Amino acid sequence: MSRVGRRPIPIPENVKVEVEKNMVSVEGPKGKLSMAFSPLIEIKKEDNYIIVSRNSDEKTIKSLHGVTRTIIFNMIKGVSEGFQKELELVGVGYSAKVEEKKLIMKLGFSHLVEYLPPEGIEFEVKKSKNFSVVVKGIDKQKVGEVAYKVRAFSPPDAYKGKGIRYKGEVVKLKQSKAGVSGAAGR
Repeated sequence: MSRVGRRPIPIPENVKVEVEKNMVSVEGPKGKLSMAFSPLIEIKKEDNYIIVSRNSDEKTIKSLHGVTRTIIFNMIKGVSEGFQKELELVGVGYSAKVEEKKLIMKLGFSHLVEYLPPEGIEFEVKKSKNFSVVVKGIDKQKVGEVAYKVRAFSPPDAYKGKGIRYKGEVVKLKQSKAGVSGAAGR
């Protein structure tokens, strides 16, 4: 039995969960999420817990067991607390601002980079030493995907270290070629 899958998921008081066959709907103070799961996995609501179980030890069903439990747990956490990822903009002249839900960034290009988030995602910009962009939402997968897309506009440079990086991400800088002159190769 899966160590992750066999643990019951507690339901907080402010969250409402409905299970119909393998369709799970979760509603909380931050919003509402629903998702259909594989019919090979059994999902039950008992008291204030959700129990995920399987009736076979096939490899594919075993892998679905833990994943299903984790996704339901993240849905409950998302509607009650929400998720966020923070990105840091490192570089001279790099800045960001939010206008009408749209994220507008200066990333050293000749033009501004604009990104309109999908439904359920919002941005917050903080200014301390560097600008940082906080991606917020109730769907963990969407938050991670949007953070990845924003980071892809200017990933961290391996030589100078400038670019967009996740908060706490360590960028190992490569050493540039030093002491090479134009006449050295003759």
